[in-house]
Amino acid sequence: MNAVELNSVCKSFGQVCAVDNLSVTVPSGCVYGFLGPNGAGKTTTLRMLMNIIRPDSGNIRIFSDGTISKIKHRTGYMPEERGLYRKMTVRETLKYFGAIKEVKKGELAKRIEQWIELIKLSDWADKKVEELSRGMHQKLQFAVTAINAPELLILDEPFSGLDPVNQELMKDIIAKIRAEGKTIILSTHLMHEAETLCDNVLMINHGRAVLDGNLREIKSRYQPNVVSLDVDGDTGFLEQLEFVESIQRRKERLEVRLRENTDPQELLMMLASRVKVRVFEIKQPTLHELFLKLAGQTDE
Repeated sequence: MNAVELNSVCKSFGQVCAVDNLSVTVPSGCVYGFLGPNGAGKTTTLRMLMNIIRPDSGNIRIFSDGTISKIKHRTGYMPEERGLYRKMTVRETLKYFGAIKEVKKGELAKRIEQWIELIKLSDWADKKVEELSRGMHQKLQFAVTAINAPELLILDEPFSGLDPVNQELMKDIIAKIRAEGKTIILSTHLMHEAETLCDNVLMINHGRAVLDGNLREIKSRYQPNVVSLDVDGDTGFLEQLEFVESIQRRKERLEVRLRENTDPQELLMMLASRVKVRVFEIKQPTLHELFLKLAGQTDE
């Protein structure tokens, strides 16, 4: 069963088309990344999933049961604009939102302590929200979203405001939730975070899908055209090769970008005949590189 299905969804605000004929299928039990620059249409799409705003056309189904209004107890939503009561303590906040989400009293007390430990706020449990740093506030917002153990978590820019240590903590928690068979949809403009976390991705630009599918399968469709080299010998001849587009030095290595439809083995054979090759690493295109390429094609 799919967790979410969007079919030909459109949404405009005045003359601005925020989401343009978007069709997406999110399988259950995966981490699904909605990727794209700010203003691409990610937040608008998530708000339509949550029935905060309505699409102009098209339809949305969640767990095959229809709209979010019918299955709210099975979902959790963390919006980009965080909203917690500043005068409540961390523990009071979790208790309040857990009660709203109808977590039974005995179970709620247990979950509150588990989440306080999980997000590493034990020393701040009785501090007011207004005393928390931005990163702490962000982690508490996540705990509030997930305290009812929803089957579907929808997270809008969950890494915003987090330092590298807490980004890793958040990724570990998301991976743990996924391992429990839950579905996570997250939007981000940080391609490298999505690359390490997501099973499937949807890339959006100007409200349109430019790429959608399983991350591993997506990468296999694109021929790698960058080779990382560590060699002994003079490499000046590389600049004269017709199939070499550019050369950059990255610390102790050279990165050679090949022209499209060039087999990297051609470069290897040329190198082997002239220098000693210590490292020859064919680099898969990153999500960032793929997005820049595909977004550029869309703009044209």
